[in-house]
Amino acid sequence: MLPKKYLILASIIAFVIFVFFSYLVHKNLFVHFDFDNTVRLQDHIPARFIDFFSFISLIGRVEVTGVLLVIILICFRKIKAGFIALFLFGFMHLFEIYGKVFVDHLPPPNFMLKTVQLIQFPQYYVNPINSYPSGHSARALFATTLLGVIILRNKRLKMMHKFMLISIAMGYDILMLTSRVYLGEHWTTDVIGGAILGFSIGILASLAY
Repeated sequence: MLPKKYLILASIIAFVIFVFFSYLVHKNLFVHFDFDNTVRLQDHIPARFIDFFSFISLIGRVEVTGVLLVIILICFRKIKAGFIALFLFGFMHLFEIYGKVFVDHLPPPNFMLKTVQLIQFPQYYVNPINSYPSGHSARALFATTLLGVIILRNKRLKMMHKFMLISIAMGYDILMLTSRVYLGEHWTTDVIGGAILGFSIGILASLAY
């Protein structure tokens, strides 16, 4: 069992790191790191993977992730905890919007953009100028962190099954985070910031279970 006090502490520490990292990004301390990392990824991953990563990116949209999260929470049959988790999922996006308004961090230039729009979704809010943090990364880490903690605390699952499920979740995170940079949608620092934010709020949501 994972004691709740450790989960609360981990959530607080992660959020403090997110705030501090956001300040560093705002000061433009990682410009060369961001650019070099995007160029390196796009040079080393063949163009035939563009459709695959575009599909991964599609799964990470708020509409798709939200539906998948509802399905997962319904499977656990805890209505109150599910509503708390969904509330925190929505609450997390306030920090995303805040970052994209106040953290001065422009997205990659158009010549780096490789995303193929497999399905056209309507836009529900104004697309901001800045790109920090990555909402896809935040949603991915929120969902997998919540699911991961629930899996670890489940007494009925064998250790091997827990290891397999968490490995799948981590593989999904790696693909999602890589897709944002490879497709030219976000810089690496956007992805790091979003991942830390999602991890922090995801742990908080897991406390309801």
